[in-house]
Amino acid sequence: MNGDPTGGLIISNTDAIRLFLSRASEDSHLSEDLRQAASTLSSQPSVPYRPLRSIWFSSDSSTRPDLLRLLSGSNFVFTSPKPREKSEELKVRLRKLAEIADRNAYEELVKDIAPKKEVNEPFSSYKDQLGFGLHVVLTMFTGYLVGYAAFRALFGHSPVMNAAGGILGLVCGMLLETLLFIIRTSNQDLRSSSPTSEIKKNQ
Repeated sequence: MNGDPTGGLIISNTDAIRLFLSRASEDSHLSEDLRQAASTLSSQPSVPYRPLRSIWFSSDSSTRPDLLRLLSGSNFVFTSPKPREKSEELKVRLRKLAEIADRNAYEELVKDIAPKKEVNEPFSSYKDQLGFGLHVVLTMFTGYLVGYAAFRALFGHSPVMNAAGGILGLVCGMLLETLLFIIRTSNQDLRSSSPTSEIKKNQ
């Protein structure tokens, strides 16, 4: 028993305090609880001031030592506070941060070994978007002219039929551009998945 840290001030035990407590443990003027406390505290390296003061005040004033002389040579004993417990939410956040840090460290370690992830998304840049738009407009315009010219050759100078041929050519150009876009996207997906398949085979 080193004294209750929550009992207030704690002082180091000295020969004078130890002798006083030893005598107090046999003092018939004190209650049983105080004699027991004095007996227990006399063998400890530190003593709470509050019970020591209670024993001193209850002792016979004619036989007890002066309080200042009793405490002379004694030092304060400071106890470390209990470590603050972390909440479950904080533990979960710290665990997630540790996992992220480990993953980033691993990726940094194998960045020269593992193949780089290529992101080939269609229209990933403004230049690609503009180029695709111009290509679609040109294809549709060409389809309109081809359809218009074909229907004019077949049906003569009928404005309605010539316009219908142009619209049909425009729709065909749009369908053609859609088909080309699907083929281009499929090829990019195949190219991006091939390195992953090779890595899995090697493992």
